[in-house]
Amino acid sequence: MSIPSRFRLDPLFRQACLSCALLIAGLMLALLGELLQGAWPALQHFGLGFFFSSDWDPLSQQFGAANALYGTLISSLIAVLLALPVGIGIGVFLAELCPRWLSRPLSIAIELLAAVPSIIYGMWGLFVFAPWFANGFQAWAGEHLLDVPLLGSLLSGPPMGVGLLTSGIILAFMILPILTSLIKEALRTLPNVLREATYGIGATQFEVITRVLLPAIKGPLFGALILALGRALGETMAITFVIGGAQDIQQSLFMPATSISATIAEQFNEATGGLHIASLIGLGLVLFFITFLVMGSARLLMHRRPA
Repeated sequence: MSIPSRFRLDPLFRQACLSCALLIAGLMLALLGELLQGAWPALQHFGLGFFFSSDWDPLSQQFGAANALYGTLISSLIAVLLALPVGIGIGVFLAELCPRWLSRPLSIAIELLAAVPSIIYGMWGLFVFAPWFANGFQAWAGEHLLDVPLLGSLLSGPPMGVGLLTSGIILAFMILPILTSLIKEALRTLPNVLREATYGIGATQFEVITRVLLPAIKGPLFGALILALGRALGETMAITFVIGGAQDIQQSLFMPATSISATIAEQFNEATGGLHIASLIGLGLVLFFITFLVMGSARLLMHRRPA
């Protein structure tokens, strides 16, 4: 008895899917190997101190990743902290409160923000937002918030416009469409019986949203947060425009700083010495491991999350 031809294609289809999966894994390993090879002179010269040193002086050939690592993590953290509550509010409004005739055009408009090139965000941040931020909030904070414990030291410094806080705000604008879209779609996948049952026991709309719907999408919400964080960690051009490019670690969020991607973008074309180039590739290796650890930890936490 002959096997129908459509069943003969199943093994080939499985092999093709397996080959695609192995190809992705192979590309990641090849990328890691290339980064290790390029960064090896810097790692061999500086050792583990490369990851903890704050020295970055191309003239004296002293390089360390601490400044760029600090700027990358702090700016991404600021972006997530600012974008998450706003993204939840917009997602809830579009999915639960907004009329249907208005929800769709608003959703499309917000999702189109994700298609704006990052360099446009950077130019807008440098020429429009930074001057307004310096003359507005930074000047006001310098007059009224310097005496507040802890907050005063974080918001001290001259009102220059560019800096860590500015870069975090621009990143928040960039990751907001991702958060909003994923949160909105997660809320819309919840069955209506969940809402009707909660309304049936006398709950208000606020209680339905905060005590039933949002807890029901904790998993997707966490996944959206990690995707947004991954986008913020690897952003290059927008950060390069507004972070300031200073190779220093300052307590104040108003002061200029740098990030891993901004340092590579600014200096790679002008790097001449082999140690300088190897150090820049070492920064790329650090960013690779940070992103891998963030995404891997998120996957583990989501798998361990009780159903």
